[in-house]
Amino acid sequence: MASGDFQVKELDKRASGQAFEVILASPTPDAKGEFLLSPSRKKDLSLEEIQKKLEAAEERRKSHEAMLLKHLAEKREHEKEVQLKALEENTNFSKMAEEKLNQKMEANKENRTAIMAAMSEKFKEKDKKLEEVRKNKETKENVGNGEN
Repeated sequence: MASGDFQVKELDKRASGQAFEVILASPTPDAKGEFLLSPSRKKDLSLEEIQKKLEAAEERRKSHEAMLLKHLAEKREHEKEVQLKALEENTNFSKMAEEKLNQKMEANKENRTAIMAAMSEKFKEKDKKLEEVRKNKETKENVGNGEN
């Protein structure tokens, strides 16, 4: 078998498959002009064009640097805002905790005062009853002794 630029030759037929040899044709002299092996050379740049390219590159660099600085400034501003918010939340939390603690302490103080007042009232009641019992006892003793 042969085809334009290559030739295929069957070698063996085996149980596991077939083997082929592919022979490429040698290139013809007129085919060399079709492929360029080296890229075409760029035209020579004038000093003015080189200067313009350098200036454009410098502008791109400055623009990129300004963009980075702007991004960093925005990031720092955001960090400051987050820190201020955290500080504010911490302060608010501290105030709320202090207020709750003061309320609990005031409630405990009121409860203690109420309990002490109730106990004092109870003791006064007991003292009155004891005094009545003593008077009744004295009266009974006096009646029993014949002082009537």
